[in-house]
Amino acid sequence: MMNELSLIQRIVVWILPVIFAITVHEVAHGWVARKYGDNTAYAQGRLTLNPIKHIDLVGTIIIPGLLLLTFTGFVFGWAKPVPVDPRNFKNPRRDMAMVALAGPVSNIIMALLWALIARLGGLLGIEFITMPMIYMGIAGISINLVLALINLLPIPPLDGSRILTRFLPIRMAIQYDKLERWGFLIMLVLLYTKVLGLILAYPMFIIQKAFFSIAGL
Repeated sequence: MMNELSLIQRIVVWILPVIFAITVHEVAHGWVARKYGDNTAYAQGRLTLNPIKHIDLVGTIIIPGLLLLTFTGFVFGWAKPVPVDPRNFKNPRRDMAMVALAGPVSNIIMALLWALIARLGGLLGIEFITMPMIYMGIAGISINLVLALINLLPIPPLDGSRILTRFLPIRMAIQYDKLERWGFLIMLVLLYTKVLGLILAYPMFIIQKAFFSIAGL
């Protein structure tokens, strides 16, 4: 369906889902961190849905924009990470894992909300309202599921690595976390070689099918 849209229409359809997906993802990290005793993100004004507070020039604008311009059909991005200080947690490894998990969980919840928006659009039956709601619903489902799956990969500093660290012996966890300096490079290599697409293709197909079913698509 998205292939039917012009470039401008694609940008209009994707802009809100992308901004909300990455903004809420980061706010979820900060919100759960505060629940476990760390007020760092709150003190720096990062527990807000104002996207200006979270925008990263590369991850929020350039990367999603290039993916839309090149019609890859695969859009993702990221915001400035909210600051989290594990020293404020009572149980740093457990609590950090919960903070990390909050991001992907927020994306799954948002994907469900976008599915319901698309379904509501379909029920209205008013074309000039229905089609934008359906298109934005599709975009919202897609970007949130992609972000959830990518962030669950066990590659530091992605959320999946923080969750995995919770279950590793301390010495092994320390060595594992040292991979963080190479994390971005690893992701670029996986993306460039299309290995990332191969890793995500089947789980994305299964979970997207379920959410599209909820959306009535």
